[in-house]
Amino acid sequence: MFVRAYLRASTSEQDAERAREPLQEFATERGLSVAAWYTENESGSKLARPELFRLLADAQPGDVLLVEQVDRLSRLTSSDWERLKAEIAKRRVRIVALDLPTSWSLATATADEFTTRMFEAVNGMLLDMLAAVARKDYEDRRRRQAQGQAKAKAEGRYKGRPEDTKRNAGIADMLAKGVSWTQIQAATGCSRATIAKVSHQAKALQTVASL
Repeated sequence: MFVRAYLRASTSEQDAERAREPLQEFATERGLSVAAWYTENESGSKLARPELFRLLADAQPGDVLLVEQVDRLSRLTSSDWERLKAEIAKRRVRIVALDLPTSWSLATATADEFTTRMFEAVNGMLLDMLAAVARKDYEDRRRRQAQGQAKAKAEGRYKGRPEDTKRNAGIADMLAKGVSWTQIQAATGCSRATIAKVSHQAKALQTVASL
């Protein structure tokens, strides 16, 4: 059994590595070592997360997927959450979250088969509940944000987030040199959505220049 830790933050401005210390402490207290760390800056509302699925591809049956909170794993819609759960079940990976104490026993797998199956059943229900709460929190925050922006626009106060022109110029330069998106993410800490935006802008400029 290997422990594979997953660290996620929603944006490049947030520090996904923040949770590394508490996860390491959790493992050390139980005499475990973290075999691999998987870190990315992607929204939990997206199913397409390269590092999460790399973790699942690397995992063997019985491995532990360790996260700080369930919302680091999912802020997904119910249909996408079911797809992710199906993939996790297919890989026979155990989810252990620091904010879900009933899952902690699954990190050691010392219980008999019946007890382990009972804990897995209970944890499955609690994971569904926490994933639903995380999704509702995400939707509530997005709605409040949209309402605030609409009000600010109506009052002439909303200007949007300023573009990081220096960073984006660097991304455009790396794209022109054929650097992969994964390498660009690692170098800049930006999201794939940002790379896609810069790529689209660069292609548009090339089209205009060729006219």
